[in-house]
Amino acid sequence: MTAGKFLMVGAGLSGAVIGRHLAEAGHQVQVVDGRDHIGGNCHTARDPATGVLLHVYGPHIFHTDDAEVWDYVNGFARFLPYRNRVKTTAQGQVYSLPVNLHTINQFFGKTLRPEEARAFIAQEQADTSIEDPQSFEDQALRFVGRDLYEAFFKGYTIKQWGVQPAELPASILKRLPLRFNYDDNYFFHKYQGMPEEGYSEMIAKILDHPGINVKLETVFSRDETADFDHVFYSGPLDGYFDYELGRLGYRTLDFEKFTHEGDYQGCAVMNYGDLDVPYTRITEHKHFAPWESHEGSVCYREFSRSAGPGDIPYYPIRQLKEKALLADYVARAEATSGVSFVGRLGTYRYLDMDVTIREALDAARGFLQAQSAGQAIPAFWTAPL
Repeated sequence: MTAGKFLMVGAGLSGAVIGRHLAEAGHQVQVVDGRDHIGGNCHTARDPATGVLLHVYGPHIFHTDDAEVWDYVNGFARFLPYRNRVKTTAQGQVYSLPVNLHTINQFFGKTLRPEEARAFIAQEQADTSIEDPQSFEDQALRFVGRDLYEAFFKGYTIKQWGVQPAELPASILKRLPLRFNYDDNYFFHKYQGMPEEGYSEMIAKILDHPGINVKLETVFSRDETADFDHVFYSGPLDGYFDYELGRLGYRTLDFEKFTHEGDYQGCAVMNYGDLDVPYTRITEHKHFAPWESHEGSVCYREFSRSAGPGDIPYYPIRQLKEKALLADYVARAEATSGVSFVGRLGTYRYLDMDVTIREALDAARGFLQAQSAGQAIPAFWTAPL
C-alpha cells in the first residue's frame, strides 16, 4: 500500500478520529486548526486559580447507546460515572428537569402517583384539540399543556432561539418532554460519563500517533487541497466557500464568568425559564467532576444570540431560509473534488459527541474502502439535508 497524505481541517473530534484511523492504516496525516488549542468546542482546561476543570465552550456530557463508540473513547481516557441532573428556576421556585413526577407534583401542589399524573396531564392539561402539531408551541401545548409550557419551555426557548416558539418546528421537541416517575437523569442512554482528565486530554491521546502532525493557529486555505490526496473539512460548510452564497444561520453563546468561594448553586446546571432573566442558565463546573474536591468554584452565565461574522457558531438554525441556502452549498460541495465535509459544522447539523465519533469512524472506514476499490469519494458521508 502506498502511503497517502491527508489533511484534517479542525482538531476536534471529527478530525482527530478520522486522522487517527487513517494514520493507523499507514497514511500521513496533517491536522490544522485556527484556534490555539485542540478539541474544538469540547475543549477543556484547568482554571489556574482554582484547579477546576473547565468546559471552556459550555458543558459537554458524554452519553450514548453505541457500544463501539463507548469502547473507543474509553480506549483513550478513563471515563467516570456522571449523571446529568439539571435544575431550573421558574416562577420563584426550583424544579428538576426533565419535567418528571416530582416536578408535576411540586408545580401543581399534588401527590399524584404515576397513573394519576398521566391521566391528569392527558385529561386536564394537554390541549387535545391540536391533532397535528406543526410548531414547537403546538407540540408543547398538545403534550404538556399551557401551564407547564409557560413555566418550563416558553421563556427558555425564546431566549435560546431568539424567536417565538410558534415559529419553530415541532421537531425540536422530539420526544414527549414528560416522565411519569421520579427519574431526574437528563439522558436515557446506557453509557454515560465524563473523561477523568477532560476531553482535550482524551483528544490529545487520539492525536498522539507518529503518522499525525498537528499545527494550531493555522488558517486553512482552499489552495492547500492540491497539496494533499484528500481533505476532510470539519469547519463551517459556508466558510469553505468564503460565504459566497451568504451565511448559514447559527445561534452563538456569550459566557459571563464569575468565581465563588464554596458551592454557588449546588448543582452543575441551573436553567432559568423566566423571560425577565436574560441568561438561559448558570453552569458550575466543579460539579461536572464530582470525584474532585475544590474550595473555589467557577461559574458561567450563558446568553444566547444570533451569530455574526467572527462569532463561534454553536447551534444551526435550519429554518426554511437556511435549508434553502444549505441545499445550494451542498450542491456546490458535491461538485468540488478532493474534499469531504464532516462533523457538526461541515454538515450544518447539531450533533452530540457520540454521533460525531460514530460518523467519523464510518467516514474513515468508508474512505479507505472506496479508495481501495477505486471508487469516487463523496463530499458527504452523511447527508446534511
